[in-house]
Amino acid sequence: MTSTVRTAPISWPMKVLKAVVLGIFCVAVILPFVAVISTSVAGKKQIAKSGGLVLFPHSINFGAYTSIFAGGVVTKALTVSIFVTVVGTALSLLFSALLAYGLSRPGTLASKPILLLVLFSLLFSPGIIPTYLVVKQVGLLNSVWSLIVPTMISGFNVIVLRAFFMGIPAELVESARIDGAGELRILARIIAPLSRAVLAVIGLFYAVGYWNAFFNAMLYIADPAKWPLQLVLRTYVVNDTQLAPADLGSSEVVPAQPAIQMAILVISIVPILLVYPALQRHFTKGVLTGAVKA
Repeated sequence: MTSTVRTAPISWPMKVLKAVVLGIFCVAVILPFVAVISTSVAGKKQIAKSGGLVLFPHSINFGAYTSIFAGGVVTKALTVSIFVTVVGTALSLLFSALLAYGLSRPGTLASKPILLLVLFSLLFSPGIIPTYLVVKQVGLLNSVWSLIVPTMISGFNVIVLRAFFMGIPAELVESARIDGAGELRILARIIAPLSRAVLAVIGLFYAVGYWNAFFNAMLYIADPAKWPLQLVLRTYVVNDTQLAPADLGSSEVVPAQPAIQMAILVISIVPILLVYPALQRHFTKGVLTGAVKA
């Protein structure tokens, strides 16, 4: 015999209380985004009158966006960030998948020592000074490649990929090997299509990391023309440095500094907001499956 457990219905005062609490949290999360976007399109007089932040602009003014896309430091930084994110994510996915596939195959030469090195990297970091000296010795200082190469492979992501690859039936790999397929072909034609979910999630992890990184640029990049967007954001928004017309690539009157700062902040947020929802459905299937198998 089976017994059913009946739960008491939730009273309407409790429902109202939950709705009010949820509404307060939603407003607390959404309101800062609204203020950032509103300030970026508000007029100079309204920004000065409100003290820096505008919640409801009287009129829409895209002067801040026009100024920062006029070919100045922000435009160059956006180009650098897009290059670093796209190229870095592609290379990181490629080399992480190659390493994880090699570690997931039984009989791979020196797989256990290499796996121990990967696990060791999760526990101990090399430190700022040794990493800087290595980057300097290989000639990557003041190069955009210094923002990609030192962080190209993440030990955590390799472990997740390895665990997922180990869960793929070995019969598929053996049948492809019997048909004459090499290891690279097996990875490209069999393993990768079956691992789209986890590859999408790991790719998102890498992309967010590259897009948001600014500390390596502070260490390795001295030329402001090679700064990524996040370092420009830190310099002109967090440190509240004034943007001159020359920095914006325009000789016209500079819009209000809060409007420019909020416009830079919007530009730095929008790409992740556009990509994240498209890949969100892969999280449960990708990361949780790899974590359980690990």
